[in-house]
Amino acid sequence: MGFGDLKTPAGLKVLNDFLADKSYIEGYVPSQADVAVFDALSGAPSADLCHALRWYNHIKSYQKEKASLPGVKKPLGQYGPPGVEDTTSTTGGAAPADDAEEDDDIDLFGSDEEEDEETKKLKEERLAAYNAKKSKKPALIAKSSILLDVKPWDDETDMAKLEECVRSIELDGLVWGQSKLVPVGYGIKKLQIACVVEDDKVGTDQLEELITAFEDHIQSVDVAAFNKI
Repeated sequence: MGFGDLKTPAGLKVLNDFLADKSYIEGYVPSQADVAVFDALSGAPSADLCHALRWYNHIKSYQKEKASLPGVKKPLGQYGPPGVEDTTSTTGGAAPADDAEEDDDIDLFGSDEEEDEETKKLKEERLAAYNAKKSKKPALIAKSSILLDVKPWDDETDMAKLEECVRSIELDGLVWGQSKLVPVGYGIKKLQIACVVEDDKVGTDQLEELITAFEDHIQSVDVAAFNKI
């Protein structure tokens, strides 16, 4: 970037062409960029360089207040069109090189990536919180309500002892409920007893086997009712 030597016709022509569609060197108001370029001229451009002359006369009107114009004055080589070698800059090509290095250091997409990381982190935190909350909920346990008919051998069987034998069966996932004696005929009564079982732990076959093991009191066991809870 640069105008070249603004004290030569070539440099002035570059300046004139540059200002063909611009009012100022940078932006839309007079600034320190205009002051820097103005100070590099040896005098007013010739009349045939109408754009440069128009700009020169305009900036000249700000000479008393040029120190208060906005912006920071940079080396002359940092103003103007790209691709023109600035032979008047005391820093040679170092300033543009520095600019390039500075541009390399600027991560134009850093903020977006940061936002993406923050969004991703927030989603992960919310998902973890949801999973933790979900894991604290008690798992649904499949249970069944069973009504058993337990029949004695005869009318002389001690039904209290029979019930005591049945309730003595203790299993993980088994809870005994209410019971009653139901007449079946000829003075014989059966024990009708309810229980709740966890399906994964206790089965009806297992219950029947354990109950009929008390063969001195129990003749048979039937499932009178079976309902999923």
